[in-house]
Amino acid sequence: MNTSTKTREHAPNERIIADYLAAHPDFFEHHPELLNELRIPHTTRGSAVSLIERQVAALREENLRYRQQLEALITVARDNDRLNRRLHRLTLSLIEAATFDEVLNALQDELHDKFRADAVELRLFSSSHLDDHTGSDEAEGAVFKDFFQQGRPVCGPLTPEQLQYLFSVEAEDIRSAALIPLRAEGVLGMLAIGSHDKGRFSPNKGTDFLVRLGEVVSHTLEVVSLPGV
Repeated sequence: MNTSTKTREHAPNERIIADYLAAHPDFFEHHPELLNELRIPHTTRGSAVSLIERQVAALREENLRYRQQLEALITVARDNDRLNRRLHRLTLSLIEAATFDEVLNALQDELHDKFRADAVELRLFSSSHLDDHTGSDEAEGAVFKDFFQQGRPVCGPLTPEQLQYLFSVEAEDIRSAALIPLRAEGVLGMLAIGSHDKGRFSPNKGTDFLVRLGEVVSHTLEVVSLPGV
């Protein structure tokens, strides 16, 4: 009898055994002595290991995955906590601001010192352009029209025109940026945060923090004395 014949003969019996074990998952609880007798091929070493050894190895791998996931969650939680504390400090600084210049100084100080920003720019547009959302003139409208229409923060590299308008002499050094729309009663503008690091503000990063920052700055500008007002 050749090997293929034996395999065909054993197949029905193996199916019966497999079905039985599936229907009685507590079988080995009643027969623990069999666990050490079962042998399972090891996929990497080519040798056989007992079921208990295989289960222990699987549990160790699972435990390692859970530990890595937990460490990642802890890291995210710590980062969020740091961001929240920095935003709280920035909010307190903005509360004390009474003019546009004081708001700008507070943003410059806090974002440079605590958020490691390489460039910070605040741009406001006249109230006559609030309805069309296109900026204070045709050039600005062409450069930032999509941004104002979306009405939410964006991160990533900017076009040369956008960089030049926002950062002027620093434009060539800015590799990535975060643009935050500012909108409140009588206020339309944007806060631009630039970085020399290309990966600092990437398009796939979350913007929840930037949304909150935009809300704080928008409401602050709503109550201070703005330029030309």
